[in-house]
Amino acid sequence: MSRIGKVPVEIPSGVEVNITNQSVHVKGPKGDLNKDFSSLVVITKEDNLVVVKPADNSRTARANYGTARSIISNMVQGVTSPFTKDLLIEGVGFRATVKGDKLDLELGYSHPILHEIPNGVNVTVADNVKIHVEGADKQMVGQVAAEIKNYYPVEPYKGKGVRILGEYVRRKEGKKSA
Repeated sequence: MSRIGKVPVEIPSGVEVNITNQSVHVKGPKGDLNKDFSSLVVITKEDNLVVVKPADNSRTARANYGTARSIISNMVQGVTSPFTKDLLIEGVGFRATVKGDKLDLELGYSHPILHEIPNGVNVTVADNVKIHVEGADKQMVGQVAAEIKNYYPVEPYKGKGVRILGEYVRRKEGKKSA
């Protein structure tokens, strides 16, 4: 049994949660999120709590209800205080700018990379090398940050590339002359 799944999700003031069938809609001051869940979990609202239980005693139902509870908790947290990821670009001539709903990345290739910014995610660039990704949906923020990073992951010799702040990159020693 999941220990996380047993804990009900508390709904703070200013947040509205609607549950219809297997769909959960969370609305708050920073946005609104909607998610459909599997029929393996039973989601109910009691006063200012959201309770998630397995639909039956099967192994997959017990495995899924803790995950469903965590996703609902992240939805409630995201509409009150948005999730953020910070990225840093290192390398000579590497830079980023926001042009409308696209992120323009110059990462040493012969062409600029235009990355589409999805709805619900806000991307800002400071000092041409610091990218700040922010949004109510935790999964979407992490996905956008990972896609930006994958255009030019940090190489281990000089450390050039796009890194997520707080991430450790193992550096290697260069070739030694005889």
